[in-house]
Order: sequence, then C-alpha cells, then structure tokens
Amino acid sequence: MKKNLIKILAAAGMAVLTMGALAGCGNSTTETTTAGTKAAETTAGTTQTTTAAAAATTAKVTADLKGSISMVGSTSMEKLATALSEVFMEKYPGVTVQAEFVGSGAGIEAVTNGAADIGNASRNLKDEEKSKGIVENIVAIDGIAVVTDPSNKVENLTKDQLIAIYNGTTTSWKDLGGADQPIVVIGRESGSGTRSAFEELLKLEDKCKYSNELDSTGAVMAKVASTPGSIGYVSLDVLDKTVKTLKLENTDPTPENIKAGSYFLSRPFVMATKGDISKQNDNVKALFDYIHSDEGKELVKSVGLIPAN
Repeated sequence: MKKNLIKILAAAGMAVLTMGALAGCGNSTTETTTAGTKAAETTAGTTQTTTAAAAATTAKVTADLKGSISMVGSTSMEKLATALSEVFMEKYPGVTVQAEFVGSGAGIEAVTNGAADIGNASRNLKDEEKSKGIVENIVAIDGIAVVTDPSNKVENLTKDQLIAIYNGTTTSWKDLGGADQPIVVIGRESGSGTRSAFEELLKLEDKCKYSNELDSTGAVMAKVASTPGSIGYVSLDVLDKTVKTLKLENTDPTPENIKAGSYFLSRPFVMATKGDISKQNDNVKALFDYIHSDEGKELVKSVGLIPAN
C-alpha cells in the first residue's frame, strides 16, 4: 500500500514538472513572436521614414527650381528639344524652357554672346568655337538620311555616287540605274548643322552644287516630296512616307546600323554651354541631369535618336 502511494505521488510530480516546462515554452514562443513583430514594425517604420524623406527632398528640389532656360539653334534638333522641354516643364512646373530653331551656327553664336543658356548644334563644334569657352555636350547621335521623291526607282547609292551627285559630276538618274531624268539637288542653307555635317562627312565643304538651299529640315522634306527627280538629306528622326529613303552602301539608316558603325552618315547632337555644365545655373544643370538619366535616355530613343552614353 505504501509503495503504491509513493508511485502515485511520483507520477503527480512528473505531471506538474511537464506542465511547467510546457508553460515555459509557451511564454518563450510568445516573447519571441512579440519581439519579431516589434522588429518588423521598426523596420517598416524606418523604410517608410526613408521613403518619405526621399520624396520630401525630391519635392523640395522640384519646388526650389524656378525661372527659365533658353535654347537656340539647330532645326534638326527641334523634335528632341521640344520633347525635352515639355517633359522637363512637367517635372519642374516652376521652370519655363524656351526653344528657338534658327540653325546650329546661330545657336552657337547665341550661347557665345550670352543670349542663350544652351546652343543646340547638329554637328561637332569647331576649334574656333571651343577657343571661346564653348563646351561640346553631346546628348544624342543622329543619322543623316538621303531621300528622294517617292517615284524614284533607285534604291541604293554608293558613297562615291552620292559625292558625284552633290559635286555636280552626275546630273541624271539614268547614270545611276534610274529614269532618264535630271537630278534636282536639294540641301540646307549655309550655317545649317545638317549641311555642315553632311559636307564634312563626304569631304564636300564648299563643293556642293545645289539647285535649292532651304532653311529647315521640314522645308527639305516638303520640297523633295513634291519635286520629281529631287534628292536631299535630312535628320533621321523626321523620316516619313512622303519621301523615299535610300540605302547607302546597301545599308539602311537605322539606329542599330548607326550604332554599329555600318551606316556612314551620322553626326552628334550637341547642347553647347559657355563653360562646363557644373558652372551653369541650377535650372540648366537639372536639365542635363535629366537628359543623362535613364528616363532621359528613353526620351532620346523615343524621337528616333541614339543616346550618347
């Protein structure tokens, strides 16, 4: 009887110990869960605070920028400059971007004289321009397309054939496999960045025999589209179905071919400043920050150009 009582008491003791251990484990789990929840809440709070701080900083910078930016220059850069101006003014409502399209030479002269913040040029700067403190900021690469009227049967020109057309050696499309029809040679006016780049790339400076010299890219497109036997050169981003685009050395003027170096008529789009970008006012610096950003590079691509970097 006494032995049975001892066994009963021992079993009861073990039960009490087991219940205590389970209670302890339960408390430990609760404490761990509570601590983890608090840590997660702390992390989430920190993330929210950091995000809010970044948003506040961006909002402050946006609000702080006020005033205007003036761009003057290349008509070939009109599509890019217009798109850039519109997007930038949406991001910075306090800033007005004014753009004039009067030719590359006039743009460089304007920035040199302090009449503009930025001089847009669709060509590389000349040494004499750089000697005056003008800095060449390349923002995009453009191809120069050679176009004819839509009825022209010629599909491709070699570099030598193109040179012969523009220096006046070849005067009929018949000599190039086309119709027995005079070639009407159309180009841009003196001072045009497109003309300068075209003539420099073909080593035709002051050697071209133009039938018409027009003062804008749009005028060249319209003249070529409406003139039988005509040929002209335009910026890649304005091409449409009103004209026929020729291959050069059996290569189409596409961004891919230009980037690969297989299409020989290409040139830079320059946003020139007087002094380095770092020396410009905050509005101008912000504009360059934007065009060099990932979003800015996508904008450059959207108008048919190749980002510079």
